[in-house]
Amino acid sequence: MKLSYILRLADDALITGHRLSEWCGHGPILEQDIALTNTALDHLGRARSLYQYAAELFNQLTVQEKGETITSVAIQNLVKAGTPLNEDSLAYLRDGWDFKNVLLTEHPNIDWAYTVTRAFFLDTFHFFYYTALEKSTDSTLAAIAEKSLKEVTYHLRWSSEWMIRLGDGTDESHDKLQKAVNDLWSYTGEFFVAAPYELEMQQQGIAPDLDPIKAQWTERVLAILNEATIAVPAGSWMQKGGKEGRHTEHLGYILTELQFMQRVYPGMEW
Repeated sequence: MKLSYILRLADDALITGHRLSEWCGHGPILEQDIALTNTALDHLGRARSLYQYAAELFNQLTVQEKGETITSVAIQNLVKAGTPLNEDSLAYLRDGWDFKNVLLTEHPNIDWAYTVTRAFFLDTFHFFYYTALEKSTDSTLAAIAEKSLKEVTYHLRWSSEWMIRLGDGTDESHDKLQKAVNDLWSYTGEFFVAAPYELEMQQQGIAPDLDPIKAQWTERVLAILNEATIAVPAGSWMQKGGKEGRHTEHLGYILTELQFMQRVYPGMEW
């Protein structure tokens, strides 16, 4: 259960970082191109720390437990060969159904407004989540949360400022941002629906309670949307499934690109 929980946090960071990295060389201005590239590296750095911890826990499992935890064929072949997993194995050799990232992380960039909105929703959640995770009874996760929070604080400031700039800017920027918020709003509910492994981690004091985080997230998001003159979308229906391995088609395209070199040249290293 702890391994599944750590993989969920790592997968969120990896897929978010990959999506942001797609802006490298394509940003609207040089300053923001560099800002997003650095932010992508922050997410990838967090993913590395979490995958390293996850690999350590995975290698301590029995063969049967390993087979039940990750079912991807490439991973199982390593298990049968007695090869320990590492951070690269978990990032590059798992199939889509073994990924546990929330669906919003895999949503395409589409345009600047969508990228900013997706980042803002995720950054707000991560800020309050990692603030709470600093109090985890797992000292390794608490340390990762402490380091990550310094980065997430900047991410949230950046995305909040862009939400206000676009929403309270020109008619065109306002309309594009409103459309992005309308389309992505239904993906935010999954943040606060705990998967079974999360519930167990909450009971052990390893994972934070999502209810107070939801209240904090809602208050901050509504305040920024109001300042940006953006209307809150109507309706309460929310997407879900990513935390339990049910994803959109977008993840398949991400993994095809992300994992290509390692799949074609197994064991390749820099």
